[in-house]
Amino acid sequence: MHTSGTTDEAWYDDDAGPVARPYTMTGGRTAPARGQFDLISLVVARRGVTPPAPLFPEQARIVELCHHPVSVAEVGAELDLPLGTVRVLLGDLLAAGLIETHEPPMLSELPTEDLLEAILVGLRGL
Repeated sequence: MHTSGTTDEAWYDDDAGPVARPYTMTGGRTAPARGQFDLISLVVARRGVTPPAPLFPEQARIVELCHHPVSVAEVGAELDLPLGTVRVLLGDLLAAGLIETHEPPMLSELPTEDLLEAILVGLRGL
């Protein structure tokens, strides 16, 4: 309920969405129990694994989305949930063995400066 001009004005307005649902889905947790889940980490559902317990609708949707590799950012955008909430849900799915993650390469695994220079020279030659 939105009231304006009163001292009991609500902290939300008519356009505010539900606030309690993400909190309820994560049990108030703000970090995943397992996994890092960078924005570019890829998530893929494991085939033939049965959930140990009923899933939240959002978790079931994640498993459905991840039949092919999907980034954490794409999962968050598809579910229209805060990334912190998505990371917690992904951590729960990872702990249950329902998904696998493929983390981005570490800095030491990135191409060397020499290789990048060679690629740039090659591109300029096109």
